[in-house]
Amino acid sequence: MSAAINKQAKASIGFIESMECLAVSSIPEGPEWTYEIKLDGFRLEVVKDGTDTTLFSRRGNVLNQKFPYIAEALKQLPVNTVVDGELVALDDEGRTDFNLLQNFRSAASRIHYYAFDILILKGKDLTHLPLSERRAILEKALTVNDHIGLSVVQTDSKAMLSFVREHGLEGLVAKRIDGIYQPGKRTGLWAKHRINLGQEFVIGGYTKGTHGFDALIIGFYRGKELVYAARVRAGFVPARVRAGFVPATRQEVFAQIKDLKTERCPFANLPETGAGRWGQGLTAEKMKECVWLQPETVARFDFLEWTGADHLRHTKFVALRDDKDPKKVVRET
Repeated sequence: MSAAINKQAKASIGFIESMECLAVSSIPEGPEWTYEIKLDGFRLEVVKDGTDTTLFSRRGNVLNQKFPYIAEALKQLPVNTVVDGELVALDDEGRTDFNLLQNFRSAASRIHYYAFDILILKGKDLTHLPLSERRAILEKALTVNDHIGLSVVQTDSKAMLSFVREHGLEGLVAKRIDGIYQPGKRTGLWAKHRINLGQEFVIGGYTKGTHGFDALIIGFYRGKELVYAARVRAGFVPARVRAGFVPATRQEVFAQIKDLKTERCPFANLPETGAGRWGQGLTAEKMKECVWLQPETVARFDFLEWTGADHLRHTKFVALRDDKDPKKVVRET
């Protein structure tokens, strides 16, 4: 991979597939690890090719038109340089707010880019270097300003976990200080640990209702198979999970999925034999009420817990995610 990137760098610099985090139930500890706050935003790769600064989403989509002020704020990067990081929106208390990020046109002053890695500097491939060296190079190469910053790195996992819990943040990312950058890989050199339960799921269908649908039918990939996990319905307001759908949100989601109808159920584990203890089972009879979709839409959902049948309880829609590859959506906890 390093030789391939060097060959590319001599001609021009382009998008490099992002290294992925492995979801873990407990944070790894030891002197070989460093820790960063898990930011609730969009993965964003910045490519400075000549005088052009291009913002790439995780899937390689160009985001310059959405966030021109971020591209402008990064124009001081050295020529032929590639930086990896997270684009976030901060609320009044300085916490990341994914829904605010969705309203980027009205929240420009709140949107910030936090860099956490550097892959190429002035045409030189750095991916083969240990993280500790790449981080030191990044700190010298990046110009911090009102929109641009560096992710905070600590070596004390317990102190970081306490801070995350105290401030109601999403979780931690642990990274091996001796780890190389592995484009497109999820090897465990980077590990993410959520404090709250939530992740991305693929929308594979819906049941009909007001403003287009009553419930979304969602799942995750296990190997090459899409596995049903839950129906997410409007009007469900348990004490610990707020309702995720209002009419405007329903209309936005339905506009995204309505043209993806298909006759074939995309879920490999349906039908199920019974409704189950919590009523999330999807039987052959219940499937008659479903409209199936090509599994191309990803959204973020929060939930209370997983059941033993790989179903979710008390699930809340958070936001659509057009930066996520559906095929890479797996069960994280």
